[in-house]
Amino acid sequence: MTAATSSATVLSAESLKKMDLALAKYPPDQRQSAVMAALTVAQDEKGHLSTEVMNFVAAYLGMPPIAVYEVASFYTLYDLKKPGKYKLCICTNLPCALSGAEHAAEHLKKKLGIGWNETTADGRFTLKEGECFGACGDAPVVLVNNKRMCSWMRPAELDRLLAELAAEGAQ
Repeated sequence: MTAATSSATVLSAESLKKMDLALAKYPPDQRQSAVMAALTVAQDEKGHLSTEVMNFVAAYLGMPPIAVYEVASFYTLYDLKKPGKYKLCICTNLPCALSGAEHAAEHLKKKLGIGWNETTADGRFTLKEGECFGACGDAPVVLVNNKRMCSWMRPAELDRLLAELAAEGAQ
């Protein structure tokens, strides 16, 4: 790493420790293999992946920044701008689409008053379209903040989820 990117102010010592644990799983000459884990750790700490954070991760892993940007911009679990408090990512791949995901997505768009990749005016909800979450039998599937998978999310279940998150956010 260069002196410009080694500042402890970019990521905390705790996050660096988590990144080092991910790095330990790979041979020293394959540090770039930990890029997804490193980006997840960075996003968990910062809330989203700014250019500064992605540059830091690139330097930490010894890889070109563009390679980190490519990964971060490809996967819907990474946010390049600050999302709402609750990021709702709904799978619209074919199995989910055939099981009602398009209808569920339209319901969420109408209920929240936003489209894909938008955030409600109060900053509470961001809506993203996702690719396969590996739970086709549970479709339609919604991921909340990349950490909680909700299955069989038809309009009534979506309304309950939104009410639950709104109540949780009000506390």
